[in-house]
Amino acid sequence: MKDDGYAVRAEGLEKRYGEKRALDGFDLTVRAGTVHGLLGPNGAGKTTAVRILSTLIRLDGGRATVAGLDVARQAREVRARIGLTGQYAAVDEVLTGRQNLEMFGRLFHLGGRRAKARAAELLEQFDLTDAADKGVGDYSGGMRRRLDLAASMILTPAVLFLDEPTTGLDPRSRGEVWDSVRALVAGGTTVLLTTQYLEEADRLASRITVIDRGRAIADDTPDGLKNRVGGDRVEVVVAERSDIPRVVKVVARVSDGEPEADETELRVHAPVTDRVAALTDVARTLQDEGVRVEDIGLRRPSLDDVFLRLTGHRTEKEAAA
Repeated sequence: MKDDGYAVRAEGLEKRYGEKRALDGFDLTVRAGTVHGLLGPNGAGKTTAVRILSTLIRLDGGRATVAGLDVARQAREVRARIGLTGQYAAVDEVLTGRQNLEMFGRLFHLGGRRAKARAAELLEQFDLTDAADKGVGDYSGGMRRRLDLAASMILTPAVLFLDEPTTGLDPRSRGEVWDSVRALVAGGTTVLLTTQYLEEADRLASRITVIDRGRAIADDTPDGLKNRVGGDRVEVVVAERSDIPRVVKVVARVSDGEPEADETELRVHAPVTDRVAALTDVARTLQDEGVRVEDIGLRRPSLDDVFLRLTGHRTEKEAAA
């Protein structure tokens, strides 16, 4: 299996638990020095794929390489080249941030002096120096997550697996983790990010693989995935439900497809090619006809739209929201 600029390659991965197929011929390629998103609902196979690629469990079929090494035949060598951060922080809340990193350094056989030096480097890199000697129990969620990321970087891995790293974090803490991930990639680390947060994949990943029922069902850039559901749209929100039929007729004149009406949200939208001209025409016509508009604008499809179109359902995170 040639890697040719790819830090991770998987071909036809299979994993079975009894009668259930957690992975059913899963394929993946991750280009070196990028963030690659692995997007899918609970039970789709994301975590299973990460566990195989990080050598935590053995595959039942297929092949995979990480950093040019075969995960089945060269598991020990793979472990020396990777880092892994799971869904929940693995740091000790009784210890300080500095003590946590020094402990991890010793576990990785760095020796006392080198472990202390590496801990200091990582505290600075992840903007935790001011809180270095505070107990982790007093850290915010974002700070704990950054410390967890720092611990996974003790040996400066070539590939870092992040399995839903911002689960349960507030928006500010999520932003802090995103900044840290961007800094890691700028330093040359390849990141495979599993997430149910569509915004997270959109903001961080240069390429996204959508997985559902153990198979990759799409692989593209975020913009490429969005273009699959029709590109830009003109969208109108009206004040009165009775105006929706009139709005549908007006939008139909400028659209490249059949307008869709959501009567619950009093919304009409349709794909358009000539964005500005279409928006201007619709706005002028509705004003001339006396239709009271609450909102009107141009909108790109979101990854939520993409996921719904590809899988027929939303992620659990979006459905809960």
